[in-house]
Amino acid sequence: MHDMSRTRVVLIGAGFIADIHAESYHRFVPDAELAGVYSRSEAHARAFAQKHGIARWFIDLEQAIAQMDCDVVDVCLPNHLHARVTIDAVKAGKHVIVEKPLCLTLEEADAMIAAGKAHSRKLMYAEELCFAPKYERVRQLVHEGAVGSIYYMRQCEKHSGPHSAWFYDLDQSGGGALMDMGCHGFAWCRWMLGTETKVLSVYAQMQTGLIHRTRTRCEENSLSIIEFDGGGVGIVENSWAKLGGMEDRIEVCGTGGVVYADLFMGNSALTYSEKGYGYAMEKAGPTQGWTFTNFEEAFNQGYPHELKHFIACVRNDTPPLTTAEDGRAVLEMMNAAYYSARIGRKVSLPFQPSVSKPIDLWLRPVNASSSIRL
Repeated sequence: MHDMSRTRVVLIGAGFIADIHAESYHRFVPDAELAGVYSRSEAHARAFAQKHGIARWFIDLEQAIAQMDCDVVDVCLPNHLHARVTIDAVKAGKHVIVEKPLCLTLEEADAMIAAGKAHSRKLMYAEELCFAPKYERVRQLVHEGAVGSIYYMRQCEKHSGPHSAWFYDLDQSGGGALMDMGCHGFAWCRWMLGTETKVLSVYAQMQTGLIHRTRTRCEENSLSIIEFDGGGVGIVENSWAKLGGMEDRIEVCGTGGVVYADLFMGNSALTYSEKGYGYAMEKAGPTQGWTFTNFEEAFNQGYPHELKHFIACVRNDTPPLTTAEDGRAVLEMMNAAYYSARIGRKVSLPFQPSVSKPIDLWLRPVNASSSIRL
């Protein structure tokens, strides 16, 4: 018998991000019950369910969605599967939480939004930087007028490369460092200024062939400049080639002050170990010598807060703070960024690409002499 007073969730996916979601539900979201998990690997599904005390596991995706007695489907799959699984879930009467990025193409985004409306289901876009406690405190300060009017923002997210192989496969990921992490920065800039603020243009430069040259054609380093109506400018820096562990920090400059915040270095214990130890921080590598030992990473990054909010939206029938429409807006900005990197100049929004996948706006055909144009 399950607890009828709790909102039942099935996790679709059993990888790195699903593990963070499962921990967050158990520790911080008492109104949620993890009722099931799906993985295409039976061994992985069984082990994940045992680790997190989940009653049912599935290796058939359709069964997990259609047959599971649940209220919410939490999609933690490779990017190319987001649209199909979301549409199937809302048709089955489930509310949906979708990990970033929303999907691969604007056409997919429109289909997801239309399906949610047609079936009166909530589509909740899991952009945790809009819930990260330290970044939210910065946003509150700005809205209180602490730094005056924003004229410049900067968000940097960098590490040495993704944990899972599918990220490097363009057909599954849809792009590299920008697609993986630029979605965070773009969403955060919109969040800081207010999502109603119009994006005027995006300019970007990208690099590939740095430390993953034999593994992927994806961009490994990107720099994007966003111009907003009203004069604000956002800088978003992303990298799969930055060694030494995870970096996630922001800077906000206004006419009356400035704020800096860092999610990782400011939430760690400076440690020295001659033999090394198990884990310091995400993507940090060996732990001999001096390291920054991080703690409560999931909490600091906002995962429990966003999931608790989404479950409350379902229980109270209220709109989520981050929606599928927000995810689509971010995807449109990424489309413009990829095209800008190709043509070498800023691209105005709204932007309707001539090809479906954002990465195709930047990369030349596979048989070309060079895969990129900067």
